[in-house]
Amino acid sequence: MIPFPYRIAAIFVLLSSVLLSSPARGAALGEQMAQGWDHFYNLEFSAATRIFENAAAANPASPLPRNGIAQSVLYGEMYRDGSLSSELVDGHNSFLRRPKMEASPALQQQFLSSIDKSIQLSDTLLARNPRDVDALHAKAVALALRSNWNFLVHKAWHDSLSDATASRKLEDQILAIDPKDIDAKLGQGVHEYIVGDLPWQWRTLGFLVGFHGDKVRGLATVEQVAKNGNRNKADAEIILCVLYRRERASRKALPLLADLIKRYPRNYLLRLEQARMYDDLGDNGTAFKILDQIEREREQKVPDVANCPLEKIYYERATFLFWMGRIDEAQTNFQKVIAQPQDLDLNTGVISYLRLGQIQDLRKQHVAATPFYQKATEYAPESETAKEARHFIDSPYHRPKRTYGP
Repeated sequence: MIPFPYRIAAIFVLLSSVLLSSPARGAALGEQMAQGWDHFYNLEFSAATRIFENAAAANPASPLPRNGIAQSVLYGEMYRDGSLSSELVDGHNSFLRRPKMEASPALQQQFLSSIDKSIQLSDTLLARNPRDVDALHAKAVALALRSNWNFLVHKAWHDSLSDATASRKLEDQILAIDPKDIDAKLGQGVHEYIVGDLPWQWRTLGFLVGFHGDKVRGLATVEQVAKNGNRNKADAEIILCVLYRRERASRKALPLLADLIKRYPRNYLLRLEQARMYDDLGDNGTAFKILDQIEREREQKVPDVANCPLEKIYYERATFLFWMGRIDEAQTNFQKVIAQPQDLDLNTGVISYLRLGQIQDLRKQHVAATPFYQKATEYAPESETAKEARHFIDSPYHRPKRTYGP
C-alpha cells in the first residue's frame, strides 16, 4: 500500500502530492512493500527507506520500490522540518504559502534519481502495454511525488502544479480503463479540491485547461474513497482529517483519527492531531487529557510513544493555553519548548519564539517582546512565521478573536 502521508501534512503539506496505491507484482515484493509502508505510516522513515532499497535491488524492473524510496526521503525531511501537521494547511493559509524546505545535496540526488528511475521503468512497461494499469499507477505516483518536491524544496510552483496535473491525467486514463477502480478517484478528488482553492490567476495556466476545480465535489470524492475504497482507504481518511480541519468541520475527523490510531499506534502525530481537533471544538479538557496521557506513557516508556519528543507535547499544551488566554501557563510551556533549540524542528521552534513575543505584547511589554520576534526571524528566515515576526517588531501584536470549528 502506498500511503498519502501526513500533511499532510499533510500531512500532509501540499495536497497535490496525493499518491495512488498499486498492487505489487509478486508475493515477495508485496510483502516487502507492506513492511516498508508499515514503518512509513509509523514515522520510521529510515527503516522504511532501507526496506524499499532492498526491494529495489531484488526487483530491478519494478518502479514501486523506487517510489517508496523517494517518498520516504521526502517525508522524512518533512518530518524533521515539522511540516507534517494539519495546522499548516488550515483555512487561513493558501497552499502557495509554504516555507521552502532545505534538503542536502545527497538527499536531493537520492530523491530525484529514484523518481527518474521509476518513470523510466513505468514508461518501459507502458511501451509494451499502454493499458497497464499498474504502470500507470506507478507513473502517477512518481509525478505526484516530484510535484511535492518541486513545491517544498525548489518552490517551483508552476512545475509542481504541472506535474500534479499530469498525474491527474494518468488517473483519468486508469478510470477510463477500469471505471470501477474507486481508489483511483482519490487523486481526482484532491486535485479538484486544490484547483478549486487556487487564486483565479493560477487557474488560467495552460496545463489546467479543462480543470476548473470544485472544492465541494473534490471533498465528496475523497469521502467516497474513505468509505468504499480498498487500497487508498487509509489515505483518504488521513486527507479528510486535514480537509475537515481546514473546512472547520473538526468533529467529522474524530472517528477517522480513532481508526487511524488503531492502525498505526506508533504514529504519535495522529494523537496530537486528535488533541487539536478537540481543541478546535472548544473541548479543551479532552485535548489536555490526550496530551497528559501521551506524556504519562512516555514517562512509563510505552513503546508506542517512545519517539514523541517532550517538546512537541509542551508545544501543543502551550498553544492551547495561549489561545485560551492563560498566557502565564503558556509562557512556561513555550519556555520548555525552546530550552533545547537545537533539537526542535523549524516550525515548532519559530512559532514558539513568535508566541513568546506575542505573550509579552499582550502584557503591553513590547520592549521585552522584540528579542523573541528577532529570534523567530533568525530561526527560520524564509518562513511565513518569520515574516509575521518582522511585522510585530514594528507593530505590537493584538489578539484576534478565535473561532472554533462546528
